[in-house]
Amino acid sequence: MTTAPPKSGAVVFAKDVERVAAFYRETMALAVEQQDDGFVVLGSAATELVVHAIPPAIAAQIDIAVPPRPREDASVKLIFPVADLAAARAAACAHGGQIEPAEREWEWRGYRICDGVDPEGNVVQIRANVAGASSTRL
Repeated sequence: MTTAPPKSGAVVFAKDVERVAAFYRETMALAVEQQDDGFVVLGSAATELVVHAIPPAIAAQIDIAVPPRPREDASVKLIFPVADLAAARAAACAHGGQIEPAEREWEWRGYRICDGVDPEGNVVQIRANVAGASSTRL
């Protein structure tokens, strides 16, 4: 059996695994690679994101605001390449998260960048190539 090389990745712990997985699947254009009770593995050619259930006793103590409040005290921000910031913004909104409005975008290192949150308040960043910039994958 041949095994593919390992991918870079991250684990996001979620109270509502299905909702958070749908956000990342649709907003970041990640495919479902595996799904079982308590987790969903999403991925692309270069990256893997595991959305893992928070144990029920702990999840019962967590209140998720609508719209979600950013967990700005977290020590990690996930970054994802997207083809189009406006399309990703719309998908995020449709799946319970939010990406800051276009006026909050900025450019850096050949990318157009914007921050947002997933449905449970985890801070994320999306990046798209600036027109005319190299198409090197993020």
